[in-house]
Amino acid sequence: MAIEVFNRYENKYLMDTKAFYNIYNDLMAYMEPDENNKDDKFYTISNLYYDTEHHSLIRTSLAKPKYREKLRIRSYGVPGSDAKVYLELKKKVFGLVNKRRTSLRLDEAYEFIRTGAAPAYRKGMNEQVIREIEYFLSRYELQPMVYLAYDRIALFCKDNRDLRITFDTNIRSRRYDLKLEAGDYGEQLMERGQWLMEVKAEKTIPVWLSKMLSEHQMYRTSFSKYGNEYKKSIRNAPNVERERVVL
Repeated sequence: MAIEVFNRYENKYLMDTKAFYNIYNDLMAYMEPDENNKDDKFYTISNLYYDTEHHSLIRTSLAKPKYREKLRIRSYGVPGSDAKVYLELKKKVFGLVNKRRTSLRLDEAYEFIRTGAAPAYRKGMNEQVIREIEYFLSRYELQPMVYLAYDRIALFCKDNRDLRITFDTNIRSRRYDLKLEAGDYGEQLMERGQWLMEVKAEKTIPVWLSKMLSEHQMYRTSFSKYGNEYKKSIRNAPNVERERVVL
């Protein structure tokens, strides 16, 4: 059964392909691939982020307050209209990431967000999470704002399943065709060959990992996929237009 409530710290690191292979090979002494990454295959994650007309959720998040929140629909691969997806409410409080999600059919998730009315409960749904999302939806007028997809390799620690490391690449986005079932295409968010590593742990990371990160000269960075997409396509766009006028 998929975990539906997460409370953990997430540290992020950016790297090129050479650095990825170097640290990935060393990590395999302590970690093993997610079941979806058997035979060295990627799996694709697709997300549809919701926000207000004036982007208030992501603008607040980028200001880095002590409390911030986002809502998205997540699927693994490209779903059909009746496929199972996850409706996720992601919060960050004093650096601790809290993610709460429930499985729904894609058409149910769309309708839930559009109307604010929760679907009829059935086995497989997380009723408590649905109530929390219902309250969240009552506070905002949301609309689909951006599609984000990426290819992922995920690892779990052999001795501690609470430690998870993911590598995302080929991050792409679009602000049109805002349906998960429309396909997993989009414009590149980073240069090709760039990787985003996330170290996810409920508590402190083990000593061996701390030493490994230091040996590979990996330094924490702040990187939000949705946040960087917003800065690239929305926040900085007016500046680009003004420069064109001056020139």
